[in-house]
Amino acid sequence: MHPAHTQRPYRLRFDWGLSGAQATGEDADVVVVVDVLSFTTTLSVAIEAGMEVLPYRWNDGSAARHAAERQAVLAVGRLAAGPGEISLSPATIRANASVPRILLPSPNGSTISLLTGARGTVVVGAALRNFSAVARWIAHSDASRGRTVAVIAAGERWSDGSLRPAVEDLWGAGAIIRSLQAAGLVDASPEAEVAAAAYTAVEKDVPAVLRSCASGRELIEKGFAEDLEIAAEIDQCPGVPVLSDGIFVAAGA
Repeated sequence: MHPAHTQRPYRLRFDWGLSGAQATGEDADVVVVVDVLSFTTTLSVAIEAGMEVLPYRWNDGSAARHAAERQAVLAVGRLAAGPGEISLSPATIRANASVPRILLPSPNGSTISLLTGARGTVVVGAALRNFSAVARWIAHSDASRGRTVAVIAAGERWSDGSLRPAVEDLWGAGAIIRSLQAAGLVDASPEAEVAAAAYTAVEKDVPAVLRSCASGRELIEKGFAEDLEIAAEIDQCPGVPVLSDGIFVAAGA
């Protein structure tokens, strides 16, 4: 990796996926993971309901055993869920709000959170539902005294396993970055500035652009339009999910 890819000496950074988190987050005080139409929206709903969430690797055969050991309910993929089961769909979290702890694997946001947190970095989950709350927490938290923040758009996957930059994650990251700038974290990299500008371009009608973007159309065609509506509850969630000892809990809990 070329040293320039770390985005040093900028204190507010933006990049994509696990490799981007490893590059820009190595010396960061806080890494913010954004996975709008999957992991972090579901995470925000769970935290709002008082749940604890364990991130986990996708398609890992040990997930069921790990969930049992940690006294957690294993969430499955959206299409694999039966009636009443918890999945990566935030709607299923709302329908099972009394569950105290879930194991929530995903190929992007969850995996990034798990592996980044294993290095001892402060990891926060953010979505369009809670970006202002996340920015406020970072701006006033002891964890951000150094005020170096890496915001990571998780993205999706092409069929060959490579990263598909997903525009909804760019918008979510941009919303966080712009809020952090308003809170005083102004030394942003050009990459972070572009993400902020991307959110500004769509903020007047985020629900519509979520429905019309590629990932949104895919979810609608698969029967998960309700998940889009939850993802588009712009800035309505006060919860800030912070990874602590491998478990996402609400900040201050």
